[in-house]
Amino acid sequence: MSVASPSNPSIALQSKRWNGLRHVLEREGLFCKDDFSPSPDNLEFLQTKSKVLIIGAGGLGCELLKDLALMGFGDLHVIDMDTIELSNLNRQFLFRRTDIGSSKAECAARFINNRVPTCKVTPHFAKIQDFDESFYQQFHIIVCGLDSIVARRWINGMLLSMLRYEEDNTIDVSSIIPMIDGGTEGFKGNARVILPGFTACIECTLDLFPPQVNYPLCTIANTPRLPEHCIEYVKLIQWDKENPFGVPLDGDDPQHIGWIYERAQERANQFNISGITYRLVQGVIKHIIPAVASTNAVIAAACALEVFKLATSCYDSMSNYLNFNDLDGIYTYTYEAEKSETCLACSNNPQLLNIENPNTTTLEDVIKQLCELPRFQLKSPALTTVMADGKQRTLYMASVKSIEEATRKNLTQSLGELCLQDGQLLTVTDATSPTAMTLQLKYQANEVEML
Repeated sequence: MSVASPSNPSIALQSKRWNGLRHVLEREGLFCKDDFSPSPDNLEFLQTKSKVLIIGAGGLGCELLKDLALMGFGDLHVIDMDTIELSNLNRQFLFRRTDIGSSKAECAARFINNRVPTCKVTPHFAKIQDFDESFYQQFHIIVCGLDSIVARRWINGMLLSMLRYEEDNTIDVSSIIPMIDGGTEGFKGNARVILPGFTACIECTLDLFPPQVNYPLCTIANTPRLPEHCIEYVKLIQWDKENPFGVPLDGDDPQHIGWIYERAQERANQFNISGITYRLVQGVIKHIIPAVASTNAVIAAACALEVFKLATSCYDSMSNYLNFNDLDGIYTYTYEAEKSETCLACSNNPQLLNIENPNTTTLEDVIKQLCELPRFQLKSPALTTVMADGKQRTLYMASVKSIEEATRKNLTQSLGELCLQDGQLLTVTDATSPTAMTLQLKYQANEVEML
């Protein structure tokens, strides 16, 4: 990808474009940090040495790229696995109609590179899980504009796994890569600063995220009560059964949406349910979260400001969680989210998994707890353990078909029948984390006689 850049970087640094930044970076102020040294070198660092990774090139990502490029950052990278859809164009302003179907990361990078000659954006059309820690170690700061809780938890786990510790078990500060995280939903948004190992991480405040809406299959199939139940029935059952177009369901294909709308309306009439609309069908099929461009702009600006403060040390960074709401007027406040001593990701200690009775609690019950309890919220956990004889045993793993078939019988067995003892350690892996988690079984009644 060609990058329009000035032939002489030193001339670019003298441009009038950066006069506002020089007022901040080249002179002292009342709120400057004690270790801040006003100097032209600060702007040069942003332009030539600082390296920032932006995860996501959607509504927030476009704003972040624009803000950081115009704040003087010269080396940006952006990751996004998605392609551009027509519905993106009303708020993701780096894209045009001719870009539909193309990579968001590549189109966003090309736009910024052509528009801001002092900034080079390197695109990565991939998943964050496609890269290992050697890739993430090259960045000074990582800023997230994600719409996925799973992706947030994964990058949070990656940055925690990259921490190094001194002999006295204190964190080597040179191994810390700060993460700035932003999120929006309609007229609400939040921004936060995470210093891995020092401040509250994503897992510490997992219960702050809104619960994911899932409809029980038995309700969808047998006793639908909401228009969403009818739409989900057509999506999950009728589409695969009838396969009307001979291809997988495409939420951007008007024919596909129209077919689901008609079938959902028929099912709704059978159960005297009203409220089926074409717009609702689109929202359910594509899991659309309401997006407001002005909210994206506010939250991205807050995140970009924190990136600037961390990169230059000119002011103290936010401590550490900002909430924003402009549904009725404008309301915002900042508070310090506290680290959780029972955090799965950053506590560095095995976390207790409380079990009332090991003789009646099955392995399936344990997995259900790990998926449903607010402190865990795992997706498809795989469990292994070391038995009393020292041999490692896979209790259940759904991701590999042969292992799933071999371990399926364990699901209906109680922990007692599986010979799992009070205090035994379980190693849990899941899509929400790049590293394994350790849980310790804690039986509520130690006097219960094991089967």
